[in-house]
Amino acid sequence: MEERIKAIFDCVVNGDNKGIQAEVETALAEGVNPSAILNEGLIAGMGEVGRLFEEGEFFVPEMLIAARAMKSAMAILKPHLGSGEVGAAGKVIIGTVKGDLHDIGKNLVGLMLEGAGFQVVDLGSDVPAEKFVAATQEHAPNVVAMSALLTTTMVNMKSTVAALEEAGLRDKVKIMIGGAPVTDAYASQIGADGYAADASRAVALAKSLTA
Repeated sequence: MEERIKAIFDCVVNGDNKGIQAEVETALAEGVNPSAILNEGLIAGMGEVGRLFEEGEFFVPEMLIAARAMKSAMAILKPHLGSGEVGAAGKVIIGTVKGDLHDIGKNLVGLMLEGAGFQVVDLGSDVPAEKFVAATQEHAPNVVAMSALLTTTMVNMKSTVAALEEAGLRDKVKIMIGGAPVTDAYASQIGADGYAADASRAVALAKSLTA
């Protein structure tokens, strides 16, 4: 049992997409607890990937490959988990703001959040403020996460925060922002709850905001 979970953990860290699918299927067939596969295999594996990234041993490509492996394992594992276990860490709505078509960084943050046990609702890129509001009303998330990669589109983060306030939703969610031109100071200026410089820090921030 322990060996099986260790193998799944290693597949995440190594980004072994085919290997992880086989390992998860074998573990389930052998009766390994699906929660243990999720928490001690996949989530712990993504935690290790985040640590290696923080220490400069991993870079964005390694994180993406690991996140993809984790996602393919989740597709096999999900039907075996209780409804409360998927996304047990909380729910996050994520999107790149209006006028901005960049989505690689946002996609990576979404994958890393899923890897940390969050349920992620991805609105895509070029998302207007009203779509963030509608999704917040529909999904009742813990966190709304916004990305912008252009100084010209950063202003749409401010208008989204304002729109959430106008809709009476601001005190019901935490707002986190990120992207190349974004700073901690800008997060404070627009009334967001936090800023993350990269995907690994975004996971830590989401955890602290939902704790």
